[in-house]
Amino acid sequence: MPEGYKGRAKNYPVSIAPMMDWTDRHYRYMMRLITKKTLLYTEMIAAEAIIRGDKQMLLDFQPIEHPIAVQLGGSDPDVLAKAAVICEDWGYDEIDLNVGCPSSRVQEGRFGACLMAQPDLVAECVEAMRSRVKIPVTVKHRIGIDSLDKYEDLLNFVERVAPTECDRFTVHARIAILGGLNPKQNRTIPPLRYEDVYALKEQFPELCIEINGGIKTYDQMQGHLDRVDAVMLGRAAYEDPFMFAKVDELFFGEGENKVTRRDVVEAMVPYIERDNADKQLPIIRITRHMLGLFRGQRGARYWRRSLSEKAKQQSRDPKLMLDVLDEMGF
Repeated sequence: MPEGYKGRAKNYPVSIAPMMDWTDRHYRYMMRLITKKTLLYTEMIAAEAIIRGDKQMLLDFQPIEHPIAVQLGGSDPDVLAKAAVICEDWGYDEIDLNVGCPSSRVQEGRFGACLMAQPDLVAECVEAMRSRVKIPVTVKHRIGIDSLDKYEDLLNFVERVAPTECDRFTVHARIAILGGLNPKQNRTIPPLRYEDVYALKEQFPELCIEINGGIKTYDQMQGHLDRVDAVMLGRAAYEDPFMFAKVDELFFGEGENKVTRRDVVEAMVPYIERDNADKQLPIIRITRHMLGLFRGQRGARYWRRSLSEKAKQQSRDPKLMLDVLDEMGF
């Protein structure tokens, strides 16, 4: 690592994790109505698919979604580099390499968490992408996998990848057990080891270290930020999206955010109408991301049940959301 190296990544103290089937463009649009500053991620996209597939379907996003990072899956440096160039040209702010997904399907494709056993290959992938693009290239990984589960294994991984000038290490503070646990179990069963991530930051103060895993509250977020550079929330951000209404003020130094839940719903109506103008898709594909919008509020259960039922019955009319709000008295 060059002396004084600070990387190309901007300082985003809070981000929302890339989550398959969850952080699609509809979810990201809704979240940008709630928080302007939080770094958002796409779902993981296979680099090969970007090169050979429908780029518009895979990569399109709304300008409002900035800042936004695209997460790539792959293990071929040349393929990743080509995909990275396409993503940069498409307008993404950052590129992230997935070295954390434990699914068997991903392992069969030779990418995801299994790459933690091949740090030199990960380094080649990062170096190939960084040599071709000007935007930051980051890595999201676990603290370990299977028998490579000691802090020394994590240290070895980061030591091998850091010389590529990787712009951020986002560390999920659990190991991944690749044989025997499914992805859902891998998000809950292996114990959280935050101290390993703290130790990594102490050992590499010049690196940008972000922590991920089990973070749900503002106090937890601040506690981690006292020890590392950034925090990433996953399931909590999906289950309780409106908690991010205070994130810009609390962690980015912005003024008070006065957006209300009704504001978000009202803004989603024309968005759905525009998005669905020529597609005629069931709006439940979008409204499913909004079920947690009233979490912890009066009428939250009614909102979830009624929105789900009405979205199935009135499959293409987004104004049904306003009907539910009126019924709730919001």
